[in-house]
Amino acid sequence: MMEGWIMKNQEIKNEKAKGQNQDVLEKISGDKVVIDKEYCKGCALCVAYCPHGVLEMSEDINSSGYHYSVFKNKEKCTSCTYCAIVCPDACIEVYK
Repeated sequence: MMEGWIMKNQEIKNEKAKGQNQDVLEKISGDKVVIDKEYCKGCALCVAYCPHGVLEMSEDINSSGYHYSVFKNKEKCTSCTYCAIVCPDACIEVYK
């Protein structure tokens, strides 16, 4: 079940990236978590589900007018991928 959800999120991300110029896609990146702030709609599910509290909502807004998630407390991140799994916009990538 979980694998299907991960695959669906990747399909959504691939669809969004088609025809997009990488220079236009501004990303906020950390050591383990990359958040595409322009696709984030500020639902804060990633913040709520992170077991280690390494994500928070930015005070800044993206071009759509939403507060987006940012990666903090990098040393506490275990790359569990909960944030990427619950993100309905598939705007989070997690690296180990």
